[in-house]
Amino acid sequence: MFKPLLLAALMAVCVSPYAAERASVTMGGKPVALSGTLPEVGQAAPGFRVVDSAFNPVALSDFKGKTVLISAVPSLDTGVCALQTKRFNDEVGKFDPKSVVMLTLSTDLPFAQKRFCKVEGVENIQVLSDSVWRNFAEEYGLLIENMGLLARSIFIVDADGVLRYSELVPEVSKHPDYDAALKALTDISSR
Repeated sequence: MFKPLLLAALMAVCVSPYAAERASVTMGGKPVALSGTLPEVGQAAPGFRVVDSAFNPVALSDFKGKTVLISAVPSLDTGVCALQTKRFNDEVGKFDPKSVVMLTLSTDLPFAQKRFCKVEGVENIQVLSDSVWRNFAEEYGLLIENMGLLARSIFIVDADGVLRYSELVPEVSKHPDYDAALKALTDISSR
Protein backbone atom coordinates (compact mmCIF):
# COMPACT_ATOMS: atom_id res chain seq x y z
CA MET A 1 0.00 0.00 0.00
CA PHE A 2 2.84 2.41 0.83
CA LYS A 3 4.73 1.82 -2.44
CA PRO A 4 1.87 2.84 -4.79
CA LEU A 5 1.32 6.06 -2.82
CA LEU A 6 5.02 6.88 -2.91
CA LEU A 7 5.17 6.16 -6.64
CA ALA A 8 2.14 8.37 -7.27
CA ALA A 9 3.70 11.19 -5.25
CA LEU A 10 6.99 10.91 -7.15
CA MET A 11 5.19 10.92 -10.50
CA ALA A 12 3.24 14.02 -9.47
CA VAL A 13 6.47 15.81 -8.62
CA CYS A 14 8.08 14.80 -11.92
CA VAL A 15 5.25 16.23 -14.02
CA SER A 16 4.61 19.28 -11.87
CA PRO A 17 4.01 22.41 -13.95
CA TYR A 18 6.20 24.24 -11.44
CA ALA A 19 9.27 22.13 -12.14
CA ALA A 20 11.98 24.08 -13.97
CA GLU A 21 12.38 23.05 -17.57
CA ARG A 22 15.80 22.08 -18.79
CA ALA A 23 17.00 23.81 -21.91
CA SER A 24 18.22 22.03 -24.98
CA VAL A 25 20.11 23.05 -28.08
CA THR A 26 21.11 21.26 -31.24
CA MET A 27 24.57 20.19 -32.28
CA GLY A 28 24.86 19.37 -35.94
CA GLY A 29 21.06 19.44 -36.07
CA LYS A 30 20.69 16.80 -33.36
CA PRO A 31 19.12 17.78 -30.02
CA VAL A 32 21.40 17.72 -26.98
CA ALA A 33 20.21 18.32 -23.41
CA LEU A 34 21.74 20.82 -21.05
CA SER A 35 22.02 20.10 -17.35
CA GLY A 36 20.56 22.63 -14.95
CA THR A 37 18.44 25.65 -15.76
CA LEU A 38 19.30 28.97 -17.35
CA PRO A 39 19.27 32.02 -15.08
CA GLU A 40 16.51 34.56 -15.65
CA VAL A 41 17.11 38.04 -16.99
CA GLY A 42 16.27 40.63 -14.36
CA GLN A 43 17.42 38.41 -11.49
CA ALA A 44 20.72 38.46 -9.62
CA ALA A 45 23.34 36.78 -11.80
CA PRO A 46 24.53 33.49 -10.31
CA GLY A 47 28.05 33.65 -8.99
CA PHE A 48 30.63 31.24 -10.36
CA ARG A 49 34.23 30.18 -9.90
CA VAL A 50 36.54 29.39 -12.83
CA VAL A 51 40.33 29.53 -13.35
CA ASP A 52 42.70 31.68 -15.37
CA SER A 53 45.69 30.51 -17.42
CA ALA A 54 47.71 29.86 -14.23
CA PHE A 55 44.88 27.95 -12.52
CA ASN A 56 44.19 30.88 -10.21
CA PRO A 57 40.53 31.05 -9.15
CA VAL A 58 38.45 33.82 -10.70
CA ALA A 59 34.90 34.61 -9.56
CA LEU A 60 32.14 36.78 -10.97
CA SER A 61 32.37 38.80 -7.75
CA ASP A 62 35.93 39.82 -8.76
CA PHE A 63 34.29 42.17 -11.29
CA LYS A 64 31.89 43.82 -8.85
CA GLY A 65 30.96 47.32 -9.97
CA LYS A 66 31.65 46.58 -13.64
CA THR A 67 29.39 45.51 -16.47
CA VAL A 68 30.47 42.00 -17.51
CA LEU A 69 29.92 40.38 -20.90
CA ILE A 70 30.33 36.61 -20.67
CA SER A 71 30.88 34.80 -23.95
CA ALA A 72 30.54 31.04 -23.41
CA VAL A 73 31.89 28.72 -26.10
CA PRO A 74 32.19 24.92 -26.40
CA SER A 75 35.90 24.82 -27.35
CA LEU A 76 38.40 27.36 -28.61
CA ASP A 77 39.72 24.66 -30.95
CA THR A 78 36.70 25.06 -33.24
CA GLY A 79 36.22 27.68 -35.93
CA VAL A 80 33.09 29.41 -34.65
CA CYS A 81 34.39 29.54 -31.06
CA ALA A 82 37.68 31.01 -32.25
CA LEU A 83 35.89 33.64 -34.33
CA GLN A 84 33.53 34.49 -31.47
CA THR A 85 36.43 34.98 -29.07
CA LYS A 86 38.42 37.05 -31.57
CA ARG A 87 35.36 39.22 -32.35
CA PHE A 88 34.86 40.16 -28.69
CA ASN A 89 38.63 40.57 -28.27
CA ASP A 90 38.49 43.17 -31.05
CA GLU A 91 35.40 44.89 -29.62
CA VAL A 92 36.49 45.22 -25.98
CA GLY A 93 38.74 48.18 -26.80
CA LYS A 94 35.65 50.25 -27.67
CA PHE A 95 34.55 50.17 -24.03
CA ASP A 96 35.94 51.86 -20.93
CA PRO A 97 38.03 49.21 -19.08
CA LYS A 98 37.13 50.89 -15.77
CA SER A 99 33.48 49.99 -16.26
CA VAL A 100 33.32 47.05 -18.70
CA VAL A 101 35.01 43.66 -18.79
CA MET A 102 34.59 40.88 -21.36
CA LEU A 103 35.19 37.22 -20.61
CA THR A 104 35.32 34.12 -22.77
CA LEU A 105 34.60 30.90 -20.89
CA SER A 106 35.07 27.35 -22.11
CA THR A 107 35.85 23.98 -20.59
CA ASP A 108 39.18 23.86 -22.43
CA LEU A 109 42.15 23.38 -20.15
CA PRO A 110 44.02 26.60 -19.30
CA PHE A 111 47.08 25.30 -21.21
CA ALA A 112 45.05 25.03 -24.42
CA GLN A 113 43.45 28.43 -23.84
CA LYS A 114 46.86 30.04 -23.30
CA ARG A 115 48.20 28.46 -26.50
CA PHE A 116 45.13 29.64 -28.45
CA CYS A 117 45.47 33.21 -27.18
CA LYS A 118 49.16 33.34 -28.09
CA VAL A 119 48.66 31.92 -31.60
CA GLU A 120 45.58 34.06 -32.35
CA GLY A 121 46.79 37.29 -30.72
CA VAL A 122 43.95 37.37 -28.21
CA GLU A 123 45.18 39.83 -25.59
CA ASN A 124 42.25 42.06 -24.64
CA ILE A 125 39.48 39.73 -23.52
CA GLN A 126 39.95 37.54 -20.44
CA VAL A 127 39.83 33.85 -21.40
CA LEU A 128 38.88 31.63 -18.46
CA SER A 129 38.43 27.90 -17.96
CA ASP A 130 35.51 26.05 -16.40
CA SER A 131 37.46 22.78 -16.63
CA VAL A 132 38.21 22.41 -12.91
CA TRP A 133 34.85 22.66 -11.14
CA ARG A 134 32.30 23.07 -13.98
CA ASN A 135 30.82 25.67 -11.62
CA PHE A 136 29.87 28.18 -14.34
CA ALA A 137 28.27 25.39 -16.37
CA GLU A 138 26.21 24.31 -13.34
CA GLU A 139 25.16 27.78 -12.25
CA TYR A 140 24.14 28.86 -15.76
CA GLY A 141 22.63 25.56 -16.94
CA LEU A 142 24.99 25.31 -19.93
CA LEU A 143 26.73 21.94 -19.58
CA ILE A 144 26.02 19.78 -22.62
CA GLU A 145 25.27 16.42 -21.07
CA ASN A 146 27.67 13.56 -21.81
CA MET A 147 30.10 15.91 -23.57
CA GLY A 148 31.51 18.19 -20.87
CA LEU A 149 31.19 21.24 -23.13
CA LEU A 150 29.45 24.57 -22.65
CA ALA A 151 26.57 25.54 -24.90
CA ARG A 152 27.27 28.67 -26.95
CA SER A 153 25.76 31.68 -25.21
CA ILE A 154 26.17 35.32 -24.24
CA PHE A 155 25.28 36.89 -20.89
CA ILE A 156 25.60 40.47 -19.71
CA VAL A 157 25.65 41.26 -16.00
CA ASP A 158 25.27 44.90 -14.97
CA ALA A 159 27.43 46.73 -12.42
CA ASP A 160 24.91 45.84 -9.69
CA GLY A 161 25.21 42.10 -10.38
CA VAL A 162 21.87 41.73 -12.18
CA LEU A 163 21.62 39.62 -15.33
CA ARG A 164 20.42 42.02 -18.03
CA TYR A 165 20.96 40.08 -21.27
CA SER A 166 20.98 36.43 -22.24
CA GLU A 167 21.29 34.59 -25.53
CA LEU A 168 21.46 30.82 -25.74
CA VAL A 169 22.36 30.02 -29.34
CA PRO A 170 19.92 27.30 -30.49
CA GLU A 171 22.43 25.52 -32.76
CA VAL A 172 25.88 25.14 -31.20
CA SER A 173 27.66 25.47 -34.55
CA LYS A 174 26.09 28.90 -35.29
CA HIS A 175 27.28 32.34 -34.24
CA PRO A 176 25.53 34.41 -31.56
CA ASP A 177 23.93 37.74 -32.46
CA TYR A 178 27.02 39.91 -32.00
CA ASP A 179 25.29 43.15 -32.90
CA ALA A 180 22.48 42.63 -30.38
CA ALA A 181 24.95 41.71 -27.63
CA LEU A 182 27.20 44.69 -28.30
CA LYS A 183 24.24 47.09 -28.44
CA ALA A 184 22.97 45.67 -25.15
CA LEU A 185 26.44 46.03 -23.62
CA THR A 186 26.59 49.67 -24.74
CA ASP A 187 23.13 50.40 -23.31
CA ILE A 188 23.67 48.54 -20.04
CA SER A 189 27.14 49.95 -19.36
CA SER A 190 26.01 53.54 -19.97
CA ARG A 191 23.23 53.46 -17.35
